[in-house]
Amino acid sequence: YNNEVGNGNMALFLFDTHALVKHQVTSGYFQTMNPAFDPEGKYLYALTNRSFSPTYSDFDNSFIYPNATQIVSISLRRDVPSVLAPENDEVEMAKEEGIAEAPDSKSGKKDKKKETEKPDSTAVKEVVIDIDGFEGRMIFLPEKPGNYTNIQAVKGKVVFAKYPNTGSGEEDGTIKYFDLEERESKTIVTGADGYQIAANGEKMFVTKGNSLFVVDVAADQKLEKPLNTADMKMSVDPMAEWKQIFRDAWRLERDYFYDENMHGVDWNAMYERYGKLVSDAATREDVNFIIGELIAELNASHTYRGGGDQDGGKNVNVGYLGVDYELSQGKYRIKSILKAAPWDIDARSPLDMPGVEAKTGDYLLAVNGVPVDVKSEPFMAFQGLGGKTVELTLNSQPILEGSRKVIVQTLDSEEQLRFMAWIEAQRKKVDVATGGKVGYIYVQSTSIDGQNDLVRQFMGQWDKEGLIIDERFNSGGQIPDRFIELLNRKPLAFWAVRDGKDSQWPPNAHFGPKVMLINGWSGSGGDAFPDYFRKAGLGPLI
Repeated sequence: YNNEVGNGNMALFLFDTHALVKHQVTSGYFQTMNPAFDPEGKYLYALTNRSFSPTYSDFDNSFIYPNATQIVSISLRRDVPSVLAPENDEVEMAKEEGIAEAPDSKSGKKDKKKETEKPDSTAVKEVVIDIDGFEGRMIFLPEKPGNYTNIQAVKGKVVFAKYPNTGSGEEDGTIKYFDLEERESKTIVTGADGYQIAANGEKMFVTKGNSLFVVDVAADQKLEKPLNTADMKMSVDPMAEWKQIFRDAWRLERDYFYDENMHGVDWNAMYERYGKLVSDAATREDVNFIIGELIAELNASHTYRGGGDQDGGKNVNVGYLGVDYELSQGKYRIKSILKAAPWDIDARSPLDMPGVEAKTGDYLLAVNGVPVDVKSEPFMAFQGLGGKTVELTLNSQPILEGSRKVIVQTLDSEEQLRFMAWIEAQRKKVDVATGGKVGYIYVQSTSIDGQNDLVRQFMGQWDKEGLIIDERFNSGGQIPDRFIELLNRKPLAFWAVRDGKDSQWPPNAHFGPKVMLINGWSGSGGDAFPDYFRKAGLGPLI
């Protein structure tokens, strides 16, 4: 099995079931994980992150090391050759006709008894492993480094899942195997999400989306006939199940909450108090609510609950035009067309596209020829039209006479457009107030969206004399140490040129004063961000 060692890497461990002793068999110098025994007891296969091939940023001089995983084989004993040991290409000569085989030394005849003896199929062969020098017997299988997972082994084959390389833009996963005899890899299926091999090593479950397939552990299989799981039924006593779910949730906190003292809460008493409420639950949503109230007694963040067989209504999408409406003369009129910054071309109103004859003050009279009913929200006219091409009837007057038809593709959400327009309004306010000397950056979270907010705005404003970092209402996500690293780069050198502007190093770094805007509605990484900002001495919190 693999387990984390002191430096955060995974190492491989073997547990001796006779001596009841565990052995760490890889050093942990590199990450090594997902061990799988060869069914013949000769090798251990595993994944290890040992490939270093950097990918450089298009925006600055930072770099990462993705696609680092390789597949390895380890001989369990010193006398077991590597799976890739050089093969002898000597050809055995055929025996000449008329030359009899050597007789048995005692009787002069073949021992027919030995010929007919069959091995005992019930005997369990002891697996002998040389612990000393274990990692030194590791070799790479000839697969390019990439994103691998879930190694399993059958006789003569090492099976593994390969997912698209980071940055490749590909989406489909592939289940493959390395043929130990032919020493090459072959594809079992493409477009798969995961797999599990049956105990006999001949068949395998393959998952794709919500479908299950059974295929051979062989090359060039097709995912053509999914298992009919729709007819699988079971009888459930909801109340009994809910009580078990509640108890399981209570036990998970009891056994794994970081503080064995449970923050001073009498956890057994909480089981009795909230457990009684489960009998009054009418829906799975009620059970979730009770579990949430139970966990809330711990007064700890990041203690979540969710999921379950919950009911939900069907959602119908809505098309949006990226506008604000107003009611005028009994018709809906376009009060304003939302606009983000000129460089935010990924967030634009359909009415702000080139060639679209629409403007502020136009009346929206009909959608796809159906008159817009002012007794309802204007969005009612766009039900089911999210992301669709629609025909709008517009006019500068609230009448059909003189109107024009406009064809646009609606948005399925205005969230990003409104968000970017709000950011641009704040940036302009700061720009005007400081005469263009100070930049403004809003960071909505510390997840990937917030990370992108920070980087995309920083790269356009790092040369400002000062920066305002606004992280109010930050919803959290990652631990934002890299956010601080970007903001905390120190000057190391300046490069003088005869013509043009001297440049700094590191490039794309801000050396001027900074402040951060915060409020009480931030959480998780949104709490850590200003804390780290202050600890790094980047500037005051406002």
